[in-house]
Amino acid sequence: MTDLHPQPSLRESALTSKAWPFEEARKLVKRYPDGKPGGAPVLFETGYGPSGLPHIGTFNEVLRTTMVRRAYEQMTGAPTRLVAFSDDMDGLRKVPDNVPNHAMLTEYLGKPLTDVPDPFDKFESFAHHNNAMLREFLDRFGFEYEFVSSTERYKSGAFDEALKNVLRHNQDILDIMLPTLRAERAATYSPFLPVSPTSGVVLQVPVTVVDADAGLVSFEDDGQTITQSVLGGGAKLQWKVDWAMRWVALGVDYEMYGKDLTDSGVQSGKIAKALGGRKPEGLIYEMFLDEKGEKISKSKGNGLSLDQWLDYGSEESLAFFAYREPKAAKQLHIGVIPKAVDEYLQMRGNYPAQDAEKKLGNPVHHVHVARGQAIPAAELPVTFGLLLNLVGVMGADASKDQIWRYLGQYVDGADATTHPELDRLIDNAMAYNRDYVAPTLNRRKPQGGEVAALADLDAKLAALPADASADDIQNIVYEIGKNEAYNFENLRDWFKALYETLLGSSAGPRMGSFIALFGIDNTRRLIAEALA
Repeated sequence: MTDLHPQPSLRESALTSKAWPFEEARKLVKRYPDGKPGGAPVLFETGYGPSGLPHIGTFNEVLRTTMVRRAYEQMTGAPTRLVAFSDDMDGLRKVPDNVPNHAMLTEYLGKPLTDVPDPFDKFESFAHHNNAMLREFLDRFGFEYEFVSSTERYKSGAFDEALKNVLRHNQDILDIMLPTLRAERAATYSPFLPVSPTSGVVLQVPVTVVDADAGLVSFEDDGQTITQSVLGGGAKLQWKVDWAMRWVALGVDYEMYGKDLTDSGVQSGKIAKALGGRKPEGLIYEMFLDEKGEKISKSKGNGLSLDQWLDYGSEESLAFFAYREPKAAKQLHIGVIPKAVDEYLQMRGNYPAQDAEKKLGNPVHHVHVARGQAIPAAELPVTFGLLLNLVGVMGADASKDQIWRYLGQYVDGADATTHPELDRLIDNAMAYNRDYVAPTLNRRKPQGGEVAALADLDAKLAALPADASADDIQNIVYEIGKNEAYNFENLRDWFKALYETLLGSSAGPRMGSFIALFGIDNTRRLIAEALA
């Protein structure tokens, strides 16, 4: 749990901060000007549909919701709760592309996800497997939450009174929903989806209310008229109705959701009102897109997995990326990771010197408060981009010990013990280089004035002491690039030539810093290879 009594300067700044988590938290202050009645915790909810493997979008929703939760706590000091709700009683509508045993799963189409066997043969059901993956990562990240299973709530009877309430307002809900549906869909629509007593499939059939107080309905199942209770797991609700029922039954005060659910949120809000409740406050966020600009889908598996990001970047960089501009669509693919790592580190370096207002607007504040952590004070001696370039020129076969030896020459006493964060980033850089950089490296031969410019750089480096500073080296690089004899239209062309001939890529680091890190003698060897 985070400190509910922050420094007075931060508390005061939180009340006026324009950072989006505080803007969202102010909606809750307006909802409960005097706090929630009876001193009850303000309830935040996130939803998860375990029909496919969790992806970063799922994590993103929990993270962003937690950021708003912590902002509300900082503003008010009031208690809060976060429920991570899994809609695991939903029927399996299609087999995801990115799981094994497709043929087996096809046999269970339409059945509740908790009744579908785990294609990975690790858990009692497909839903249990996907729920476990989500919880494992949320636990690893340090979120404070309560996991709630839809199946458990339905089958235990915890939702029984709420389901009777839905039956009593069955016609009110139909009046809300039917005008939004196509004629063929409206003909079979019912707020309730009974579970077939014979096949176990979640049925999409018209349902007649027999006795609302007893929870009884009737419906057609394989040519027979069945009268069955909707209580104790005998049925589940259509998801828009289910969403509204949860809001009312659990007393949810805040839930954010994606732009693709905007219309659903409107209809569910109307249903919540019909049930005697109130729609939660919330943020409608834009969707993450893949590198082709297409929406990320659990079933397609076209987005990054949580594990993929963590192979190539830090946990903090993932949270930093998720924080930025929630109302703007962003492409999410492997290529964004290095920039996110370095931008996070840069923002973290700025934090200590900032005043209270700017600290609360710094994404780093929200990244670490969401985890219940203090903002780390340590600064890294190199950027992640520079580290990637070092690993790139050393080659995919370079060992971690070799990389540390180079870093130890650049930073006195640097090793895994004194710089554990950098040690983890070396692992990330080695993996990223191995999988995405090394296969694309292509050092071209220098052309025209580039040949003489590289020879000049080699001569000037030879005259420098081995411990020359990065700034001194950078000044030499600048002077050569500005020399009209080499016919560079601008410095950018000179740097591009250095990157392409020495590093094998079209973009790269500040060359003075790179040469100081890689070593003057090693850099001269790269130049010799390029000129050979």
